Amino acid sequence: MDGPNPAIKHPIPLHPRVGFLKSLVTAENIEIGDYTYYDDPDGPDRFAEKCVLHHYPFIGDKLIIGRFCAIAEGARFIMNGANHAMSGFSTYPFNIFGHGWEEGFDPRTWAKENRGNTVVSNDVWIGMEALILPGVTIGDGAIVAAKSVVTHDVPDYAIVAGNPAKVVKLRYDRMTIKRLLAIAWWNWPADKLTRNLDAIRGADIDRLEAAV
Repeated sequence: MDGPNPAIKHPIPLHPRVGFLKSLVTAENIEIGDYTYYDDPDGPDRFAEKCVLHHYPFIGDKLIIGRFCAIAEGARFIMNGANHAMSGFSTYPFNIFGHGWEEGFDPRTWAKENRGNTVVSNDVWIGMEALILPGVTIGDGAIVAAKSVVTHDVPDYAIVAGNPAKVVKLRYDRMTIKRLLAIAWWNWPADKLTRNLDAIRGADIDRLEAAV
């Protein structure tokens, strides 16, 4: 056997709170890799509606989540649709209410606040009720502590916590991180991954490199 089918929506029998998101999310502006799951006692099926906020296709930004990520209950991704123009004296969005208030609005003032795609790389663990702000990139192997507010990019294999989230420590020394990124086991086919699970779980990097 080579692990679960990544296309199964609810991969754990009798445990419907966990779901592989790739099969559950159909939004055109969200990309999710194989085996990434969301865990919620109310079920994972409404992840896009509950956890990805202010995300409108006409804006053009994407939420991109890699493979083998674990996303805990209540994690939220705030997208660029939440941003307000800040070039004037007021941040109030007068134009959206119409009735003459849209007159003279320059869309470029709002577009300047667009911070681009939000990217969660591979093998990332996002704790309960963490908040990810627009345009952030979270590196491979990173851990985001519960209730953290991520306002800036997170390095590969870093542990971040707090509001705003700051690096608490790196999970491994920089040479080991470099070797892990070169191995990129998350891109391996399922059969190869299965044969080398002991090395991944047991932190045997020499064996992993030999398997490349």
